[in-house]
Amino acid sequence: MATTTTETPAERTPLSRDRVLRAAVEIADAGGIGSLTIRSLAQALGVKPMSVYHHVANKEQILDGIVDIVFAEIELPSPDGEWRVQIRRRCESARRVLGRHRWAIGLLESRTNPGPATMRHHDANLATFRAGGLSIELTAHAYALVDSYVYGFALQEASLPFDSSNVAQVAEPMMEMFRAGEFPHMVELATEHVLKPGYDFGEEFLFGLDLILDGLESRLRAAG
Repeated sequence: MATTTTETPAERTPLSRDRVLRAAVEIADAGGIGSLTIRSLAQALGVKPMSVYHHVANKEQILDGIVDIVFAEIELPSPDGEWRVQIRRRCESARRVLGRHRWAIGLLESRTNPGPATMRHHDANLATFRAGGLSIELTAHAYALVDSYVYGFALQEASLPFDSSNVAQVAEPMMEMFRAGEFPHMVELATEHVLKPGYDFGEEFLFGLDLILDGLESRLRAAG
């Protein structure tokens, strides 16, 4: 009598470079970039470690690939649209994507072998600034400034010990540690702003981004 075996999903789906990289992103999302190893990747895929090496030569290639995947998820600005609207939309998208892939914040600009999605992303940003009338010099300033702000805010947001759903539970016990009259401006900010219903730290992102775009627009007008 013939025996039957049940194949696992890993056995049914052929291994490919894309599948390896997608699994790597899932591991990094779940446990941080430190949890991503060839061994953990092979285990997630249900294969031997040597099978992974048939599609990526080493961990550096994996990092190159998963950074490119993250860039591919960020909405591209269009040089055919109004530059400020396009860049603002792109920055909002980048923040959302980095919220999903927090491990990527420090990696996006670290790779020396950028993939096609990474290059398309950078080129679209530059094209949008230039189509908006920014000089090459002002484009260089704008590009560095905007990304520094987006990545910096994403890093700060990822490091906060609270989110909009539990800010009161975190802030109130901290305030109880202060002696009466100690740190009055911190107490004022917390009671008059942070602990108010509906407070969302994420709203600070658009406030700061608009200040940056206002400044660039002012420079653009001054340059004629």
